[in-house]
Amino acid sequence: MIARVRVLALLAGLLVAASAFAATLPAPTPAPDPDRIVFPAEVSQGAMVIGKVPPGSTVRHAGRALRVTGYGSVVFGVGRDAASPVQVEVLRPDGRAETITIAVGKRDWPIERVNGVPPKTVDPPPAIAERIRREQATVTAARAADEPRTDFTQAFLWPVKGRISGRFGNQRVYNGTPGSAHSGMDIAAPNGTPVLAPAAGVVTLAAPDFYLTGGTLLLDHGHGISSNFLHLSRIDVQVGDRVEQGQVIGAVGATGRATGPHLHWGMNWFDVRIDPLLVLER
Repeated sequence: MIARVRVLALLAGLLVAASAFAATLPAPTPAPDPDRIVFPAEVSQGAMVIGKVPPGSTVRHAGRALRVTGYGSVVFGVGRDAASPVQVEVLRPDGRAETITIAVGKRDWPIERVNGVPPKTVDPPPAIAERIRREQATVTAARAADEPRTDFTQAFLWPVKGRISGRFGNQRVYNGTPGSAHSGMDIAAPNGTPVLAPAAGVVTLAAPDFYLTGGTLLLDHGHGISSNFLHLSRIDVQVGDRVEQGQVIGAVGATGRATGPHLHWGMNWFDVRIDPLLVLER
């Protein structure tokens, strides 16, 4: 009888210990719900926004149909001057419609004064102005690509390391003449510094000598997201090349309208300019 009591006590102790151990274990992670719609509640002006919808949904934003991946991811850009809020229209595969409202945080845009640029790049003569128009049209066409690749989902890397010498969105004044807002991020680096692909993609433009932007390279990351690299001293890839993240694609220079060697890295969602620094911090 004593032995039986001892066995029962031992079993009871083991059950208590097992229960206590189980209580310390983390709760199991619930399986992701494929029918959930997930977007950030708030973003900043200049943001790249990635959301999740039920696979097979139809999604629209700013009058454009968004490409939806097989697992339900979508992406779009919020412009520098976007007003709050922005909306995303989702039509689920079962026909239910839903409108997502996203608040947009307003940013301050300081004035940047850039002196010492060649005067002919600030007020170009008519023949040069026509050349600039043609070159910008070429860039616009390259940005229109809407490929199903999902390279934009990578965690982006700095294409070069250096001091940020010009920030996205700041109002530019060239030699005392007001210009347009800065369309990207300038990174100061020595001439010839290798430029790395911040994410994988396909080259859609490789122009060695544009008037304002000098050596100009565009890299398409899919779904309308692209990177542009300006003022390059060298371009190491060709249109149609597939490049991987971290691959050398060119070298820092001071070509075009530049006062010294630096990399201008811009990003777009089609014709909407977005802030590379926000993408790096995503």
